[in-house]
Amino acid sequence: MTHASPRYFLAALTAVLLCCALVPGCGSGAGEARTSDAPPPLPTAAAGRGFPLTAPWVSFYGPAGQMGGLDKAAQTFRIFNIDADPGTGNFTPEQITQLKANGKNRVLSYLNLGSMESSRTYWTQVPLGFVSGKANTTAHLGPYAGYPDETWMDLSNAEYQHLIVDFVAPRLVAQGIDGFYLDNLELVEHGPQDQNGPCSPACRQGGLDLVRRLREKYPNLLIVMQNSTSDVTRLGTTGGVAFPSLLDGIAHEEVYAPKPDDAALQELKKWQAMKLRPGGQPLWIATEDYVGSCANSDAARKVYAASRAEGFSPYATDASAGQQGVCYWPF
Repeated sequence: MTHASPRYFLAALTAVLLCCALVPGCGSGAGEARTSDAPPPLPTAAAGRGFPLTAPWVSFYGPAGQMGGLDKAAQTFRIFNIDADPGTGNFTPEQITQLKANGKNRVLSYLNLGSMESSRTYWTQVPLGFVSGKANTTAHLGPYAGYPDETWMDLSNAEYQHLIVDFVAPRLVAQGIDGFYLDNLELVEHGPQDQNGPCSPACRQGGLDLVRRLREKYPNLLIVMQNSTSDVTRLGTTGGVAFPSLLDGIAHEEVYAPKPDDAALQELKKWQAMKLRPGGQPLWIATEDYVGSCANSDAARKVYAASRAEGFSPYATDASAGQQGVCYWPF
C-alpha cells in the first residue's frame, strides 16, 4: 500500500477549511438529525447549467402583480418562465430575486427569436451601433399570421443577430434571470416558399447559429427551446457542435390539450431518448397545455397525469401567456 505524504494531508486540510469558509453551515451541525416536524428545506440549485429541480414549473407573461403573490409563487414553483424584458415593466430585479427564493428556484425569461413584436421598445428604439427591428427591413420575412403585432425575422441577418445577442439578451441578464426561454424558433422548420414566415437554408442555419452565439456569450446560463423540436434542431449542427448540446431543456405547447398532438409527443420522446445531460443533469422536458380556465381542474389533472407518465414536467393554464394569471393546481 502506498502511503500519502504529509504534503497531501496539508493540502486536504486546506481544501476542507476553504470549503467551510465558502459554504454556509459547514462544520455547524448541518449533518445532525432533524428534530422539528417541519419539512426539510429544498436543495439549493447549483450555479451553472442543468436543472437540479425540474418541477413544478409555470409559464406566465404578465406583470408580477398578477401572479397571486410572489412569495406564494416562489414557494409553489421551482422553474419560472416570465417576460423579464425591462421595456414591459413586468418585473423588477428585486421581484425576480424574490422568485428565486435564495437560489432554490430558476427564473427564465421569454426571448422571442423567430419574430419580433412591435410592442417591444427595441422595435423602434435602440442605442447607437444597433438597428431596430422596424428599421431592419432587410430582415423582415412578412407578418406572423394570427399575430398582427409580430413580424417574422431572418435569423441569418447579421444586424438582427447583433441586436439579439448584444442588446436584447444582455438587458434580460441584467434583470437577474437564470437563462432564456426561446420562442418561435420553429421558423427554422419553414421552407423558403412558406407563406407564413418563409425561411431559406441560410435563415435556417442562422437560427442554429444564433443560439450558439447566445451559448458562447453566456456559457453558464440556462437555455430552453420551445416548440422547435423536429429533426431540424435535434439533428442540426452549428460551428462544428451538435445543436442539442447547447440546450438545457426543451418545451412544447399543446401536447395534450386542447387536443392531443401525437407528432409533438413523438418529437419529445426522440429528444428524451438522446439522454442528454447538460451540466450533469437530465435534459429538462416540459409540456404546456391550455385547458381554458384555471378552474378546469379535471382537464388539467388529465394533462398532468399524461405528461408525468412520460417523465415530462407539466404545466396547464387557461390560454397562451396565462391571461387569467397563474394556475395553482392542487396536484
